[in-house]
Amino acid sequence: MTASMTQDRSEEIVGNACDPPAVEVVIPVYNEERDLAASVRRLHAYLNEEFPFSARVTIADNASTDRTWEIACGLAAELPGVRALRLAEKGRGRALRAVWQHSDAQVLAYMDVDLSTDLAALSPLVAPLLSGHSDVAIGSRLARTSRVMRGPKREVISRGYNLLLHATLATRFSDAQCGFKAIRADRATLLLPHVEDTGWFFDTELLVLAERSGMRIHEVPVDWVDDPDSRVDIVSTAVADLKGIARMWRGLSSGRIPVAALRAATVTGRPGEQRQLGLTAQVLRFATIGVLSTLAYLLLYVLLRAGMPAQGANALALLITAIGNTAANRRYTFGMRGPTGAVRHQLQGLVVLGAALGLTSAALASLHAVTPHPGRLLEVGVLVAANLTATALRFVLLRTWVFGSRSTTVAAAVRSPR
Repeated sequence: MTASMTQDRSEEIVGNACDPPAVEVVIPVYNEERDLAASVRRLHAYLNEEFPFSARVTIADNASTDRTWEIACGLAAELPGVRALRLAEKGRGRALRAVWQHSDAQVLAYMDVDLSTDLAALSPLVAPLLSGHSDVAIGSRLARTSRVMRGPKREVISRGYNLLLHATLATRFSDAQCGFKAIRADRATLLLPHVEDTGWFFDTELLVLAERSGMRIHEVPVDWVDDPDSRVDIVSTAVADLKGIARMWRGLSSGRIPVAALRAATVTGRPGEQRQLGLTAQVLRFATIGVLSTLAYLLLYVLLRAGMPAQGANALALLITAIGNTAANRRYTFGMRGPTGAVRHQLQGLVVLGAALGLTSAALASLHAVTPHPGRLLEVGVLVAANLTATALRFVLLRTWVFGSRSTTVAAAVRSPR
């Protein structure tokens, strides 16, 4: 049964009702009357015959002026699991947002209408998202194992653009512009309120925000064939991209983009990390890390003691293991990930180290005052006892002072900055 409804005066959706799919594949189009039908039929056949997950196809028409909308409606009426969305304004980013923010699918994907990317890459793209292994997935034409057929002009532009992103926004993903991407629906809900672009820069902005938020980006090498009849205006798109890069750089530098809050929400939303661990679980993890740290400390102390005085060996061994201990507890005991606040936490950890060092140093001094030439075994025994006391002190200080409160909340991350 075909239904038609108006979502907000500027959008109209036509299509067959179906159960919520695992994956929604969006095809943004503008004046694509020539290729639309063949591409959608090919994609529909692949999803039905070879794709291992339930899927829906949504054709998002960006205010086309030819027969694209008419053809899209015909496909939606004919093919089960195909919908068509009509927007009154142009913009690929606008089209993706319109579909994604109302989707009931678990994973949201999109691809170019020309199907330049081999469809065999779709399963490797979405599988890590459905399993929870990754948050965002992108097709990469710049991976070593990718096979790409395109002219030297587009190759230079693509590589130059990605190098520019690495230099200006410190990105690590390899290919921002490949029209073959997917994101978990809950991650899209988190990021979309902070994505301002409605055009071609939408992809880049989404990826930068995802990476800065600590989301796991999975890259899939793809086989890709250039479309010689592309509707992209390279000059205007390049200018818009440069403006987008400048805007994002200012937003990240000024703190207007709430990266810390997004990071906190990202960690909170991961399976097994929905809430901070309770006291018992924290004590168990802290104790495990503490045992490993103590063994590492003792090994370092014995090795260092062979070439330096007891106090110096104690201080250096304690410093090295304390840094590792703080990092491990930050991640595994108190559930904090990413670089935000890491330096401050280490500095506070060093203050805690000072208290621990005072305890162990006092224990060594007392031992040498009572026994001027104690045996190495007695020295180590006293240090073990002192370190147990220091460990208890460290836990209390780490829990109540260093990691006692988070500076941001999940609610702050999902609010729109505009």
